[in-house]
Amino acid sequence: MLDVEREPAARLVDHRRPADGGSDELAIDDANLLALTYGPMGNATRFDAVLFDAGGVLVLPDPTVLGPLLAPFGGSMDLERHRRAHYAAMAEKSRAESLEGDWSDYNAVYVALVGVDPDLIGHAAEVLDHTRSAHLWRWPIPETLRALTALSLSGVPMGVVSNASGQVEAELRRSGVCQTGIGLGAEMRVVVDSHVVGVAKPDPKIFDHALPNFAEFERSRIAYVGDSVIMDIAASGAAGLHPVLIDPYGDHDGAGFERITSVEDIVDWF
Repeated sequence: MLDVEREPAARLVDHRRPADGGSDELAIDDANLLALTYGPMGNATRFDAVLFDAGGVLVLPDPTVLGPLLAPFGGSMDLERHRRAHYAAMAEKSRAESLEGDWSDYNAVYVALVGVDPDLIGHAAEVLDHTRSAHLWRWPIPETLRALTALSLSGVPMGVVSNASGQVEAELRRSGVCQTGIGLGAEMRVVVDSHVVGVAKPDPKIFDHALPNFAEFERSRIAYVGDSVIMDIAASGAAGLHPVLIDPYGDHDGAGFERITSVEDIVDWF
């Protein structure tokens, strides 16, 4: 698996000397205090907490496995092409209104976008379908790792709510992305796995298993970041949260919900 180096969050530092030309010690004026409290534009923080989906937001299906898998069919092993393929495939899955268990549209778009020979797309999609197991959702997204570091340093309450197969908490911990409690990754208040709790998105009741850990906040002040319109945007909105779609390549231009290009985009919301 790719070893993604974590980068420290940027800190607001004022290197100017006091107006009287005195001490070299750090001078924080009223404007900087306002920025520290309310963000760079002087606006109060938008949200009090954030929940994440796992797949497509924290991790991707491991391209270091899927690249060699699809190479015999003409597929590229380039990591960026596999990243691009995932989000395009998820967009098609949403357009087709496919439920959680139907990955046929996803598979066809994914293999096509990594360059599989057009005559072999059907076969390659079938191979992908039989190979992409729950345990392959483990490749940490570099931008997300940086964002989680920044959010952790800011003390932002975080959690994970994911449709999964009983493995998601262990895989996220093993990948160094996050965990409940102290560990190598970002600390989460809770990691909800649909298989464990017995309810899955798009049923908004899955969030009932996470929200008691954020009881001090209004639901509307909690953002939920996902990569599926059907599973994530619809479900979190119905649960009273603020839905946000990660859309790195603009596959949902003109959509009537909030979109971001990476998890780094939300750091300034807190």
